[in-house]
Amino acid sequence: MVGKTLIFCGLIAVASAAVKLQEVYSWNVMDWNYPDQYLKQQALQTGALIRQNALPVGIERWRNKLFVSVPRWRPGIPATLNYIPLDAPYETSPKLTPYPSFKGNELGNCETGLTTVYRIKADKCDRLWVLDVGTYGYDPNVTNVCPYAINVYDLNTDRRIRRYVFRPEDIVSTTFIANIALDEGLTCDDTFAYFSDELGYGLIAYSWEQNKSWRFSHSYFMPDPLVGDFNIAGLNFQWGAEGIFGISASNMGVDGFRTLYFSPLSSNTEFSVSTRILRDETKVTGSYKDFKVVGSRGRDTHTTSKVMDVTGVQLFNLIDQNAIGCWSTNFALKPQNIAIVDKDDVGLVFPCDIKIDDGRNVWVLSDRMPVFLESELNYGDINFRIYIGSVDKLIQGTVCETSPPTIQPTRGPLLSRPNLFNAGGYESVSQVPPRIFLQSTSTRTMQPNFNPQFISSVTSPNAISKLYNPLLNTKQTSKQFTASPLPSDITNNNPWWLKNNGDYQVMENL
Repeated sequence: MVGKTLIFCGLIAVASAAVKLQEVYSWNVMDWNYPDQYLKQQALQTGALIRQNALPVGIERWRNKLFVSVPRWRPGIPATLNYIPLDAPYETSPKLTPYPSFKGNELGNCETGLTTVYRIKADKCDRLWVLDVGTYGYDPNVTNVCPYAINVYDLNTDRRIRRYVFRPEDIVSTTFIANIALDEGLTCDDTFAYFSDELGYGLIAYSWEQNKSWRFSHSYFMPDPLVGDFNIAGLNFQWGAEGIFGISASNMGVDGFRTLYFSPLSSNTEFSVSTRILRDETKVTGSYKDFKVVGSRGRDTHTTSKVMDVTGVQLFNLIDQNAIGCWSTNFALKPQNIAIVDKDDVGLVFPCDIKIDDGRNVWVLSDRMPVFLESELNYGDINFRIYIGSVDKLIQGTVCETSPPTIQPTRGPLLSRPNLFNAGGYESVSQVPPRIFLQSTSTRTMQPNFNPQFISSVTSPNAISKLYNPLLNTKQTSKQFTASPLPSDITNNNPWWLKNNGDYQVMENL
């Protein structure tokens, strides 16, 4: 860590006066909750559970649940969508609980199960958006078990309320979709979701109200051939084919639309497009010039995940630097306007996902993914970590610490919408309630959000009290982590469902 004075490391300003992210969970290896020990032992014996094959890649926080996704890149993953109950007794390495159930995660059950999930998003209408990519395995040994399908759950009832399969024209032979961004309007029905096709070089828009999707193509979705070389954790490898990956939607602009920011993984450049274009299916053609070049973050700024705060500050992972970066969209995107808000050469090796919840708490998941894929993890070491921090504390003292702009929407019914920052007479963004309610066209009344920041005591024995007591958490940094070479005799087990289909029936009933 460095002092408050800004110094330049390469082309990015580093400002980290103290440990800003608090480590709240950590694992050597992932594990799952089972109804009883007999079923767990049976899963271990049949290969239904192979703990060392699990790699967490996505997180999302909603009220008292922290969702964690684990793709089925290797056999032995009992559930791809899971959660950690934040109001349960605190554990440093909690077991994952399948969401909505084991049966709801049944591999190959295209209608009611989930095969492989990467990123997930919760919206203001208490819906969880989940894209099941339907694949088992990892390149080049990938099997398309089910079609790409959007699954949306009502988080108040834990029931799936919609499943939508992408149209054939939305998908190409190389499609690999791993990211979701939401564009929420004034009502629950007026919600759009955008999906980045990393290897098919496309962007898919989906309208909840129309229950329809369409696909955009653009040269900005493609990788930069000059920056396809990666160096992480002592490993050198090439991900030169990786196109559009990280996407995030801005706050609503003066025209009533948002800006979708995006960047290819193999690129240091940021691009954007107005959601006015993406919401309009007729703009699939003839909109080339509506996509804009925003600027460059500078060298060694590959990113896979980004998220926008209500103040217009974008936080993103910097996978080359074991760090989290920030940029205020109130300023031009260039290296001088980028800052590192926290960095850890042990704990933040591949900070693969970053989210901001309704209370403006930042959640970061690190998982050493390149080591998992290109070498071998040491399961005697801590491999997976989840951190939490405050947006304001993370950007404090950096170029990203700015005052929020005034928003005065002009599109249609938005004229009557109160200013997001000044609604209710609040003097600053930090005083604005952590949840902005949206009108719903449905009969279901929206429930107030779970707000742990208002808990007065930190003595209750649950995860929430742990999260909001900075004295209980410190991020330990030792010498820089480097991966060991992969032994030549390392192999994966065969898919367990091919061994004994009868054993899988037991899992179905959990």
